[in-house]
Amino acid sequence: MSELLARLGEALLEADETAALDVTRRLLDSGVDPRAILDAMAAAMAELGQRWNRGEAFLPEVVAAADIFRKCGEAVEPVLLASGQQRAGQRVVIGTVKGDLHDLGKNIVGAMMKTAGFEVHDLGKDVPADRFVRAVQELQPSIVGLSALLTTTMMEQKVVIEALEQAGLRSCVRVMVGGAPVTAQWAAEIGADGYAPNAAEAVEVALGLVGGHR
Repeated sequence: MSELLARLGEALLEADETAALDVTRRLLDSGVDPRAILDAMAAAMAELGQRWNRGEAFLPEVVAAADIFRKCGEAVEPVLLASGQQRAGQRVVIGTVKGDLHDLGKNIVGAMMKTAGFEVHDLGKDVPADRFVRAVQELQPSIVGLSALLTTTMMEQKVVIEALEQAGLRSCVRVMVGGAPVTAQWAAEIGADGYAPNAAEAVEVALGLVGGHR
């Protein structure tokens, strides 16, 4: 199976949707642990992100791979849920804040949190503060993750935290922030509970916040 997992990673790096979906189905049909499949997918996306940072990959490739990543994840998720490998009560609500239409990083974080067993509810992009507040009221998550890719929209992370405070919900949920312009200093300044510079560290921070460090 390790060869198939490696092939899945290669298909993602090559943005070969047909191959990626075919290999994913073959892995699932073979009874491979769905978390192993998601781990292989996440590793490939992390590698692609590093290539992008080094100027060895271009945005269209990353966007195409992210879309394939999403489709493969949709195939894996029902099996993951059926296997009962989610952490009971460890629910995460994530979204890109109002005014920001970028969701690639948020999508990768969400997928990787699923591999760690979190129940992830993705509110999408351009999400206003009151939508986050309603989600916390309705879903009672352990963590809310706020993504912002622009310096002009990262202020909305503070707006969401203030909205949670005004709604009397701030003490009920941990807030994580992330995104290209976001720093640990910014997270501390606005009163967030956690910050991570990339998807892999976001999972570790989330596990730490819920007391489930690996």
